[in-house]
Amino acid sequence: MEAVLVVVVVAFALAFDYTNGFHDAANAIATSVSTRALTPRAALLMAAVFNLIGALLGTAVAQTIAEDIVAVNDVPPHQGLVIVLCGLVGAITWNLITWWLGLPSSSTHAIIGGLAGVGIASGITVHWDAILDKVVLPMVFSPLIGFGLAFALMVLLLWVFRNAAPARAFRRFRIAQTASAAAMALGHGLQDAQKTMGVIVLALVAGGFQDDNTIPLWVKLSAATAISLGTYAGGWRIMRTLGRKIIELDPARGFVAESVSAVVLYANAFIFHAPVSTTHTITSAIMGVGATKRLSAVRWGVAKNIGVAWVLTIPAAALVAAVVYWILSPILL
Repeated sequence: MEAVLVVVVVAFALAFDYTNGFHDAANAIATSVSTRALTPRAALLMAAVFNLIGALLGTAVAQTIAEDIVAVNDVPPHQGLVIVLCGLVGAITWNLITWWLGLPSSSTHAIIGGLAGVGIASGITVHWDAILDKVVLPMVFSPLIGFGLAFALMVLLLWVFRNAAPARAFRRFRIAQTASAAAMALGHGLQDAQKTMGVIVLALVAGGFQDDNTIPLWVKLSAATAISLGTYAGGWRIMRTLGRKIIELDPARGFVAESVSAVVLYANAFIFHAPVSTTHTITSAIMGVGATKRLSAVRWGVAKNIGVAWVLTIPAAALVAAVVYWILSPILL
């Protein structure tokens, strides 16, 4: 029975990874598409390829998810697998809701909220200190850093190119955006695909199929492939929000927003091993470069709606996961 259940859990984990890909495709390419630096299909293909490469560059974030959120080894294997399954259902449900509404919420916080919620419902240990240090604090500081760095770098670029002909400068920044969008897609794969790897390993450990949190090669390849396919499927609703509704971007501002976001993602993955939200980072960077025009250039009403989705993501995913566990546990346990 455990073997069948672990297959189901892995399938749901890859389904979450796929929804993560099309939900967050806009993170890497919305700015490049909106400034016409890349065509939508070319941008999606490039993002899918670099998502795949980024997913294979490290495992630190995956191990954080596998080790530091909930302790599934506190319960019997069958119950542990049901717990992971319900956490995934909570995350997938919230991803689909926010995708339908066109809101760029965080798939990272959806899966963490789902695991925490089902952890509470099932009575297993939830590592709240680790969630505070590696999830909540980065959730607060990453957008602030993204906004501040993007604003400062954009001000610097405006000063450096103050005497340049706008048309010529914009052509050059459109070319530069190809590199910055690729860097952002690489960071997205590095961060988000690893979260699915961590969940799959969590399921393998819970089911007794693996003794430690080492990430097997097949887990890396399957997670990388699923998020790449999801990215190529596209996320047009959210792309419109990021690329047009927050602010009308020009190539220079698009380049800065993507570059700053990529740096923040790399730093958190390689230095702090923190699963930060690519969505929060790029959205705040877009607001930062937009504010250099004037504060009123940013459509703060849209930004407020996005902020509400950010705040609700962890508790909403947690609630859905808990309710699913209460429904399924009498049937599956």
